[in-house]
Amino acid sequence: MRAIWKGAITFGLVNVPVKLYTATEDHDVSLHQVHDADGGRIRYQRRCEVCGKVVEYAHIDKAYAEGKTTVVLTEEDLKSLPEERSHEIEVVEFVPSEQIDEIMFDRSYFLEPDKAAAKPYALLRRALEETDRTAIVQFSLRQKTRLGALRSRGKVLMLQSLLWDDEVREADFPSLKEDVRVSAQELKMASSLVDNMSADFSPDKFSDEYQDQLRQLIAAKLEKGDALDTAATFGEQEDDEADRGDAVDLMEALRRSVEQNRATRKATETKPTAKKAAARKASAKKTPAKKASSKKAPATKAATTKSAKKAS
Repeated sequence: MRAIWKGAITFGLVNVPVKLYTATEDHDVSLHQVHDADGGRIRYQRRCEVCGKVVEYAHIDKAYAEGKTTVVLTEEDLKSLPEERSHEIEVVEFVPSEQIDEIMFDRSYFLEPDKAAAKPYALLRRALEETDRTAIVQFSLRQKTRLGALRSRGKVLMLQSLLWDDEVREADFPSLKEDVRVSAQELKMASSLVDNMSADFSPDKFSDEYQDQLRQLIAAKLEKGDALDTAATFGEQEDDEADRGDAVDLMEALRRSVEQNRATRKATETKPTAKKAAARKASAKKTPAKKASSKKAPATKAATTKSAKKAS
């Protein structure tokens, strides 16, 4: 990983020099645009509307329009702002971790301590862990003042940028204001379905099926080109649009869901047992000599029992 920012965590008089790394990455397949007629690459150009020339990034400034007046802000203007020059992750307060609404979380970063700051780094991490608190911090990154949550994650300190309060929308929908009545039987059935589908979360058992299929499609295209038969590659897909539009009785849907989930779980639980039994049969066929020794086992066991009784 490559550090994208260097600075220091400051809380009280303590200063912890750190490096900032992005904690996540995009696994999507990178695609570009082409002309459907000849496959030519389509590129976007930054063309000036005054002179008509294509402009390089080095010669592009930012601007703000106010009515008929435009204010141009150069790179030097933006870098001159005090907050932009700051390289501090300032701890403002420590709050109970459960008080932070998950909707506010934006991007995640790992913080690596400098060699000389290993002890204060570990001390802050342990303190957050022991008190079950999260540090609310303010910092500047990429021309923006940000609010953040600093917390312990295993052996590393993680910084998660937070959305500002006015960036989170309210869920103001007319349908939420309606008085919806849920019967006790419906709630019981829904709770039963939740219990049947309960499990410990293991993110590694989930995969991005669209990206997997996209990679499969690209591989097939590389091999077969335009002669690719999609149905042969992925199999025939049934169109269930008609089923989606039908109104289904809620209780009936819940009941069928519970039964279906129970059947699926039962089948999943019995599969390993069936496989083991098949493996035992296969090994027994391969080694017939062991059958004779297995018949003598009860006699050996009995002899052992008699000897134990004599000893007692």
